[in-house]
Amino acid sequence: MKLKMIGCNHHTADVAIREQLAFSPEQTETVLKTWLQNHQEYEAVLLSTCNRTELYIASENGSIPDDDDVFDVLTREKNDPTNDFRPFLVVLEDSDVVQHLFTVTGSLDSMVLGESQVLAQVKSAYKQADEIGVTGPITHAMFQAALGTAKRIDMETQIHKRRISIPSVAVVDFALQIFERLDDKKTLVFGAGEMAEETLHYLTGHGATSITILNRSKHRAEELAAKWNGKVADWDRRWELLIEADVVLSVTGASEPVVRLEEFRQRIEPKRKGRSLFILDLGVPRDFEPAIGDLPDVYLYSLDDLKAVCEKNRDSRAGEISKALKIVAQGTERFFQERQHHEAGSIIRKLREDWAITKEMELERLFHKLPELEARQKDEIRYAFDRLVNKLLHPPLESLRDESRHGVPQMLIDALSRLFRLKN
Repeated sequence: MKLKMIGCNHHTADVAIREQLAFSPEQTETVLKTWLQNHQEYEAVLLSTCNRTELYIASENGSIPDDDDVFDVLTREKNDPTNDFRPFLVVLEDSDVVQHLFTVTGSLDSMVLGESQVLAQVKSAYKQADEIGVTGPITHAMFQAALGTAKRIDMETQIHKRRISIPSVAVVDFALQIFERLDDKKTLVFGAGEMAEETLHYLTGHGATSITILNRSKHRAEELAAKWNGKVADWDRRWELLIEADVVLSVTGASEPVVRLEEFRQRIEPKRKGRSLFILDLGVPRDFEPAIGDLPDVYLYSLDDLKAVCEKNRDSRAGEISKALKIVAQGTERFFQERQHHEAGSIIRKLREDWAITKEMELERLFHKLPELEARQKDEIRYAFDRLVNKLLHPPLESLRDESRHGVPQMLIDALSRLFRLKN
């Protein structure tokens, strides 16, 4: 078994890089279908969120694609040969891959410790890969174990009990520093996904009442507006509504900015007459061109601007992190123990099956030559054959079991496979 993960996250790349390597569900589907065509012998799962893009690869045959192949897979969809993303990409192998996935799924590697969305994002990434057909026994076992480890972290630590989400940090530490109150402010929301809904929860909790939602899918916008007593507006009205807004929340999932600097300067800035505008851009890629934040009276914040506050949140719960990391270590060890048992068990079963077939063929040949044998005599001969096979198999299988206690005995497995001509 071989494992590899190549990707970037908020530790290795800022949002300007992450947005270039972010994959929409449609792009993810394209990448994984291409992978299936070119690398069907390798299992794969692509996880792409606002904080990370990571391609997980697994192989049962002991080989794995080289880094260049994987780099090409991650960057080909972006179709920009001028960008070299390699300095921002991290490569992990084998046990480090499992430990990292378990840490991510347990929300220990999130920008906001204990945030709730990453678990659903990991589930969704695996489900999509599974439906496309690029998963297999190793990725299935690894992602199921990751979810089990996350459940233990939730039950045995206080990390999720006292979690602070990205939306809560954005509202409390940023919006309320600009506006003393929100009940007299107009809130405009671009997008209607989970992040938008959670942010609205905190905005309304701090007094926001005048809410307008813009979304490409009007049905989803209407659902969200009904839940938070807001209104729905057509996308074409965004310029007019930006002129009136005080607070803007944007998380659309668009592949390019929905508001550019020149558009803002020409259509919005002259008509606002110096009123303060707070923009919380949680999109990756970003929805508002970053230079808009340099304009007077515009306070534009992206995910990376929340980083310092999130680090304080993490530092305050160092003890809980330690407990959670022990659970991750235990989960990682258990995963490899189970895989070792599985790999050794597979070769043992195959060896027994092959010898059982040979034994039955020889018994059939013998009984055909000796038709006068009685049933009791046949049973005695069969019993003797069974004992002989078991005694001959005992030394190699015992060696295999002994070696499996210390890790996957790949050399011994390969030797037995070649020696006894075992086929997968």
